[in-house]
Amino acid sequence: MTTELLETVEIESGANPSAAIIWMHGLGADANDFVPIVKELDLRNCPAIRFVFPNAPQIPVTLNGGYIMRAWYDIAAAGTDINKREDEAGLRLSQQQIEALIARENARGIATDKIILAGFSQGCAMSLQTGLRHPQKLAGIMGLSGYVPLADKIGEERHAANQNTSIFLVHGTVDPVIPIQRAQQSRDLLISLGYPVEWHDYWMQHSVAPQEIIDIGNWLRKVL
Repeated sequence: MTTELLETVEIESGANPSAAIIWMHGLGADANDFVPIVKELDLRNCPAIRFVFPNAPQIPVTLNGGYIMRAWYDIAAAGTDINKREDEAGLRLSQQQIEALIARENARGIATDKIILAGFSQGCAMSLQTGLRHPQKLAGIMGLSGYVPLADKIGEERHAANQNTSIFLVHGTVDPVIPIQRAQQSRDLLISLGYPVEWHDYWMQHSVAPQEIIDIGNWLRKVL
């Protein structure tokens, strides 16, 4: 069975890109959500980068009364109950779709170790869900205002290829959607499994802070 490619919005920071960032949006947003941030990033000394922003599928979301919206997986509860009844099938289906985008970048000449998986909120969960299991070394995994999904399975399912891959995690200290404790649990889990985690928190809600954009740029220059 071939996985149908997701629709994407793409921006290239220069001609003939040799690196790619596949950047997943959050619940109910779309591929355009993080496009404006590209021009705010300080990418000095980075190779030309292809930013790939995929659209999540349209699915009914239980938390929102079954309303159909763009989502990487279903969510039954918010806040600290987010662990309960995780949509494992949805997570794994979206993981396959992101794997297909990695394969497309490979086919376009970009090596896996020059690809970063990034995402916000649900997109963060997907970057970790996919990146930690990916069988080839990635350049990095960036998780903004999210958490590790299927946390009880990651120990056995993770792939050794990305054991030393840099993981960049940030969260808002007053996030009302995903409490910071949830993100700290994910951070501590990854550290306990031996991953190199760069952690930042900011006085913000479920959003993006100006300092965060600076820190993302610094990290991108380091891993690319």
